[in-house]
Amino acid sequence: MQPPFQLVDLDRTAPASAGAPRDRVLVGVAAEHRDPPDGCDILLTATPDPPRPWVGCTNPHATARRLEDIVTAQPAAALTLVQVLRMGARLAPPERLVVESLAYSTLQSGVGFRTWLASARHRTPRPVAEPVRLSRDGARLTITLDRPGVRNAFDAMTRDALCEALHIAVADPTVTRVDLRGNGPAFCAGGDLAEFGTSRDPAQAHLIRVERSPAALLQRCAHKVTAHLHGACVGAGIELSAFAGRVRAAPDTVVRLPEVGMGLIPGAGGTASLPVRIGRERTAYLALSGTELGIAEAFAWGLVDEVTSPVAV
Repeated sequence: MQPPFQLVDLDRTAPASAGAPRDRVLVGVAAEHRDPPDGCDILLTATPDPPRPWVGCTNPHATARRLEDIVTAQPAAALTLVQVLRMGARLAPPERLVVESLAYSTLQSGVGFRTWLASARHRTPRPVAEPVRLSRDGARLTITLDRPGVRNAFDAMTRDALCEALHIAVADPTVTRVDLRGNGPAFCAGGDLAEFGTSRDPAQAHLIRVERSPAALLQRCAHKVTAHLHGACVGAGIELSAFAGRVRAAPDTVVRLPEVGMGLIPGAGGTASLPVRIGRERTAYLALSGTELGIAEAFAWGLVDEVTSPVAV
């Protein structure tokens, strides 16, 4: 069976947007960027620092071949990713989170995720009593992820505690500013791998994910929120912070979405938050490739609004 991947050489032809196949990941390549054609999920060009939605790379065809290898290795996750991103452009923000969760839960039962899980190193859960710390100074509420020993890996307890904190920000009109921080060497290293695969009921997991959603709460109070990033901002770390009205980041900040390589898609709101900041095509590239963005590119793309000096918390 052929992988669900199609390369379009835009220097020779153009995708037929009306008839573009919806059962494939469509990657367009061009020597120089131009007005973006409709229909492509990812657009690659040799132009240095091209404008959105293009992704600049030294050899677009070689990059496309690497993407094809990823699609071949994880076809269900790769195709589901671009389908969710396509649909998201036509949905209201809250509905994007529901679609993402449905897709994520479906993939949790898939062969791709189960194969990755079987090969993953076993990790012992390391819960803490208070994974999120709150402090209040007048109208300012500071929310700090506080599991420094695991680089603030995002587990169920952290999710629930963050929801409780964000409920305050949403419900209390006297809170006019929210600072979201991470204690220790990283803002957030992503989902806690010690919990991956522990859910035996994906349908129930979907319902819990929608009911206890930090992403949904961040959508409601984003105008109040400034996220302060440093170190690793992986998976949930960048998915949640991208909802913030303002993102400040230290020079050591690195961004990555690794989920497709695990047979999944971003599940903490990334298919809703990142497209608003960088567009669906660059979101698809970042999630499909699993590539790491340093601070310069994260700033140039719009994932970061301001580069700052590191601040101890």
